[in-house]
Amino acid sequence: MTTHITQAETSQIDRMFQALADPSRRAMVERLSRGPASVKELASPIAMALPSAVKHLKVLEDGGIVHSTKSGRVRTYRMNPTALDFIGQWVQQREQALNIAFDKLAQAMAELPEEDEEA
Repeated sequence: MTTHITQAETSQIDRMFQALADPSRRAMVERLSRGPASVKELASPIAMALPSAVKHLKVLEDGGIVHSTKSGRVRTYRMNPTALDFIGQWVQQREQALNIAFDKLAQAMAELPEEDEEA
């Protein structure tokens, strides 16, 4: 079964994979998967300057992976709890399509007459 992906969904997948393509951003996502954190708490473990961390977090936020709130001078980031579900569904659909193709190949091979190797 093939599921049609809309242009908007394709753009969302592109933004998410682009956001996760960078090792620093993946480290931030790993940290945020354990709970909310400030920009400073996210930048310190990866020895990144705060302005650079803010730019990386903007990419993650644009990708729909994290969101932030500001209280006073502190901006706190949190994982979007359903963000990775979209990627999981996309991967699951690709796996399903591959399995269908492999099943068809296996069926076609089973229906082929066996050749006599000694002939």
